[in-house]
Amino acid sequence: MGVEENKALVLQFYEEVWNRGNLDVTSEVFAPKYVRHDLRPSKALPGPAGQAKIAADFRAAFPDLRMEVDLILAEGDLVAARWTTEGTNTGRWGDHPATGRWARFSGVNIFRFRDGKVAELWNHRDDLGLVQQLRVEIYAGAAPTDDE
Repeated sequence: MGVEENKALVLQFYEEVWNRGNLDVTSEVFAPKYVRHDLRPSKALPGPAGQAKIAADFRAAFPDLRMEVDLILAEGDLVAARWTTEGTNTGRWGDHPATGRWARFSGVNIFRFRDGKVAELWNHRDDLGLVQQLRVEIYAGAAPTDDE
């Protein structure tokens, strides 16, 4: 596959999996042993099932989620996409109960392709901006002590 086909597959991933909730598409996009690189601690399952679970959990927390791809670039076996997402937090997200608040946030994903599928993904999302909009606690560095 060439760069245009890789870009098209990334756009299909965002539209089908994130916007429409068609989680089965992850097996068409991600290689069986794809690796996810994330700045946050994560316990994602390996392969397409891991990406499907991430999307399912996030869509359960933000059922009206809408993702727009703002920019997509590709060179060689890499595709980079900057996206903006918005939605209302009406379900549990990680350790946080639903807030009922609407949020708009952005991120960048970098995809490495091998044999026509995503072999690696680097995820960078504006979690600080997201949790500020949801008005949930932010721990930057260390959790508060009992006497705080």
